[in-house]
Amino acid sequence: MSAPQPVANPAPATFRPFTADDIDAAHALSLQVGWPHRADDWRFVAGVGSGFIAQSEGGVAGTALCWKYGTGGASLGMVIVSPDQQGRGIGRELMERLLEALDARTTVLHATPAGQPLYQKLGFNAIGTIHQHQAADFRVPQAALAHGEQLRALQAADTPRLIDLSSRASGLDRSALLPALLGIAQGVALERDGEVAGFALLRPFGRGHAIGPVVAGSAGANATRHAQALIAHCLAANAGAFTRIDTPGDSGLTQWLEELGLERVDTVVKMSRNGAPASDPSFTQFAIVNQALG
Repeated sequence: MSAPQPVANPAPATFRPFTADDIDAAHALSLQVGWPHRADDWRFVAGVGSGFIAQSEGGVAGTALCWKYGTGGASLGMVIVSPDQQGRGIGRELMERLLEALDARTTVLHATPAGQPLYQKLGFNAIGTIHQHQAADFRVPQAALAHGEQLRALQAADTPRLIDLSSRASGLDRSALLPALLGIAQGVALERDGEVAGFALLRPFGRGHAIGPVVAGSAGANATRHAQALIAHCLAANAGAFTRIDTPGDSGLTQWLEELGLERVDTVVKMSRNGAPASDPSFTQFAIVNQALG
């Protein structure tokens, strides 16, 4: 199949706020560019955020969404321009509308190589990388727990603690996002001496399921061991099914995940504008929610 050809002498695109009625068209556009998102994935991210649509004579030409966290943080993503509409400045216009709405908030995004030059021009700076791992035929490892540690199912009473852990590890206020995630995910807590010291969520996404966020406290080898135990539990719950996990490049998990059969299929650049999120070094986000929500 030949690549879509640019429209000859197209009329200028128009822009308007993204609404729930745009889900089907946005989903079709993401399939056109090879993204794995389901309509339900779009429905979730749009429901917890806001954004803009670019409209052309042929229908939806572009999308861009953003999410506000507390009073000073944000992320943006789901930035797509139809292949036959690229080169017309639609992506830049969508981004500028988002940035105007976000104003001075510290804003993160995850950039593909194609998008990174535009983001740099708009004031974003690289602050890290994210590795995308996925597979269906992975091996489930044994979890290594020390005396006084246990894994258990999440409980409703854990929600304030999970919000605190996730907010501190990511540097972004998760008080609105975490309850929404808990509504579509199953999760596990790592309890140490009676206190929740980490957690992981597993939810339907794309071609199967996604693990994230994964957050663990303490430092060094203990934090990594806790993260591995949490991830191992999620893998066991999804054994034999397609599973994706997006981890920071400095998480120390890349080799371990690859040895389990979770191939690294992509790496994107984490970028931030108006400074970088101020995370608490006592806690580590070993896997992000996804590349839109951070």
